[in-house]
Amino acid sequence: MAAGLIPHAGDLEPDEDYEGVLFDGASFADADAGHCHFLDSSFLNVTFDGGRLRKARFTDVTLRDTRFVGSDLAETGWQDVRLDGCALSGVQAFSSSMRRVTFRNCKLDSVNFRSGTLTEVRFEDCVLRDAEFGGATLRRAGFGGCTLARADFTKASCEEVDLRGAELGISGGYESLRGVTIDNVQLVALAPLFARHLGITVAD
Repeated sequence: MAAGLIPHAGDLEPDEDYEGVLFDGASFADADAGHCHFLDSSFLNVTFDGGRLRKARFTDVTLRDTRFVGSDLAETGWQDVRLDGCALSGVQAFSSSMRRVTFRNCKLDSVNFRSGTLTEVRFEDCVLRDAEFGGATLRRAGFGGCTLARADFTKASCEEVDLRGAELGISGGYESLRGVTIDNVQLVALAPLFARHLGITVAD
């Protein structure tokens, strides 16, 4: 058990403050936890199946081997949060605010970050399939060692975003990649897509 944390039992309630709480092995189906504040807490082996956590806040929280399936995380706030070995599938996280958040060895499938603000967010050795960053603002973000498949950056704003070391599969928003850093190998791989997007015909 994480030192000093109080084990949680029972369901989650909306508008509650959960400070110094350990959620260990819990399964929440269709939880109603909107507007909650999770502070200095840990989630270990927890499953959220559906559920509404809209406008919840996570501060100084760690999540390990935790799953979110079809959950509503829209307009949530995340600060100083670490996710290790977590899986998010079909999650709505649009208009969320994330600052100093690290995703490590996570799998994200069809996660909607549209119109969110991601500042100093690090994706490390993650797989992101059909991730939506449309209209999002990314500042000092990184994707080292990640695989991006069909990621959409349409109308995103990127500032000091580091894509080096990632396998890039971008489905839209090439014009929004101003402000990102890529390596030479990625440039060669993306060149045909950039050319097609700009209407350039390459012929010998």
